[in-house]
Amino acid sequence: MDSHKLYRVQKKDLPELEKLLNICFAHDPLYETLIPDEEVRKRLMPELFHGDMNEFYQTCEIFADSQQLNGVIVVSDQAEPCNMFRYYLSEAMAALYTDTCLIREDPSLKTFHNFMKGEDYLNSSWTDQLHQDQRLHIIYLAVSPHMQHHGIAALLLEETIAYAEEHKLMISLETHNEKNLEFYKRFGFKLYGMMKKNFPLKQYCLIREV
Repeated sequence: MDSHKLYRVQKKDLPELEKLLNICFAHDPLYETLIPDEEVRKRLMPELFHGDMNEFYQTCEIFADSQQLNGVIVVSDQAEPCNMFRYYLSEAMAALYTDTCLIREDPSLKTFHNFMKGEDYLNSSWTDQLHQDQRLHIIYLAVSPHMQHHGIAALLLEETIAYAEEHKLMISLETHNEKNLEFYKRFGFKLYGMMKKNFPLKQYCLIREV
């Protein structure tokens, strides 16, 4: 994916990006379900986002509204050719880092066990059912709380949609907040399915067709 309007996040921006995600997802239903202990969650989430951003910087496209990083979108472009060795190495290193953090921050292994049970919520495996490689997958869409309702999320999403339409790509994403569904539907997304597995947590799977 590429954009002339959005700011492509640089490696030097990753620490600020991690802070943004930590704030935006502090009360996300997914993380509250997988890490129910609030103190463990406060310690663990910054480390998880640190691992995620290191991986996604290598394997995905990360754009912000500006250099101020008021909002960010992380996109995996399934249509782009990639170095499979580099991709799987990045995934393996990220998984090892995550597991180490989970065990260190919660030696009881309860959180580690939750992440194993919640794997299907985390790995977007539902997209295999789409049988569509000509596709963008939105991993994160987040806007700083004090900058919400300024059109930043719409800007990030509209640019992604414009690229997808130009290149005839489907877009997929998932959310764990039912209140987000109406927002995405305004941009042409439709509910593909809903997953509920091992936890009383619903994952809403959405697509925007070519």
